[in-house]
Amino acid sequence: MIAWKSPSVPALPGHSPELVLHDTAAGAPVPVRTGGEAGLYVCGITPYDATHMGHAATYVAFDLLNRQWRDAGNTVRYVQNVTDVDDPLLVRANETGVDWRELAAAQTQLFREDMEALGVLAPDHYVGAVESVEWIVPAVEDLIARGIAYRVPGTGGEPDGDVYFSVDAAADLDPQEPGAWHPGQVSHLDPAGMLPLFAERGGDPERPGKRNPLDALLWRMAREGEPDWDGGTLGRGRPGWHIECSVIAQRFLPQPFTVQAGGSDLIYPHHEMSAAHAWACTGHPLARHYAHAGMVGLDGEKMSKSLGNLVLVSRLRGQGVEPAAIRLAILAHHYRSDWFWTDAVLQQAQDRLSRWRSALPLAGEAGSQRLLEGLRSALADDLDAPAALAAASAWAEDALQAPGNGTGTDLAHAALDALLGVRL
Repeated sequence: MIAWKSPSVPALPGHSPELVLHDTAAGAPVPVRTGGEAGLYVCGITPYDATHMGHAATYVAFDLLNRQWRDAGNTVRYVQNVTDVDDPLLVRANETGVDWRELAAAQTQLFREDMEALGVLAPDHYVGAVESVEWIVPAVEDLIARGIAYRVPGTGGEPDGDVYFSVDAAADLDPQEPGAWHPGQVSHLDPAGMLPLFAERGGDPERPGKRNPLDALLWRMAREGEPDWDGGTLGRGRPGWHIECSVIAQRFLPQPFTVQAGGSDLIYPHHEMSAAHAWACTGHPLARHYAHAGMVGLDGEKMSKSLGNLVLVSRLRGQGVEPAAIRLAILAHHYRSDWFWTDAVLQQAQDRLSRWRSALPLAGEAGSQRLLEGLRSALADDLDAPAALAAASAWAEDALQAPGNGTGTDLAHAALDALLGVRL
């Protein structure tokens, strides 16, 4: 699958310091040591609706990670998936009378346009679930052969043979080995805490025939009216959600790679199960670190499709809102925080952008060097974008109050572009 066009990233003098990142699995900030090569996987969209502000906030957040790593001198390998076949997509296609493939293609293209407009660096590999089926099938077949996956008989008219992952069998695989997966490794939840989230986020704890209510679907046998693929010995069907990301990540990134990232709603079950699948398939941990972005609401309410209150990036762009202002509105909030989109948030971002532009031609060399150091220090401290924006605003006020001769204009422009992705 083709990604979008990456913006150019200006080269800067010197390098960022080593990153300290809050690791969800560790439950604390930790130094992220890359050895000069970093691997990043950010879970992608299920393309059944346009890019909303929650999506945008996640991808902008981890775009900062990508940029910080590169500025620190790392080679970054970045992978993102597209879940271009899944229940929500099929439901929306049926509701709207649009072929699911057309819906997925249209929404994926809109997502590309939004990401390009927001200045998000494109992944090196942008991979759809559909194109990964041929890699997923042998992985599931192997799990069945080793007793880590099993088939469930059909009930109530459902076909026989859906394949489920045994969390208990996975937990018993070499439990003393370094990096061995265990339930709650990523989420820190116990089974009682997992159950409601599993049911809410695509799981089926009530499915008859499962060995453990928390066992996740690996392969869904073909149903009438649903798309299906050749599954070899599995039979025709389609893959589950978690195995998709696990297989794609391990195909294109080292084992383990550096950071698995996504929204905080993916901690459980998605990232927990992806980590379990990776361990069961290969005997290697999926990732060394896990990072998660907070949720975005609207005017004090949860943002959701059911409430009809999604703030869509494409709609804002269509209204003439500058993408740089949207990006600044996102960066005004620490990536791990939950926050609300309001008109005031956008206005503040537009005012900040205008102020920075006024200051840019007046920037002196010393002030711009302080700006670069401030941006680097803030981002190395758990991607603290609000602190970075504060450093930039302080630079702008200094330039406006004591105008220089413009000798720092190029450095300031490059620093804001390369590190924050804000091109003045």
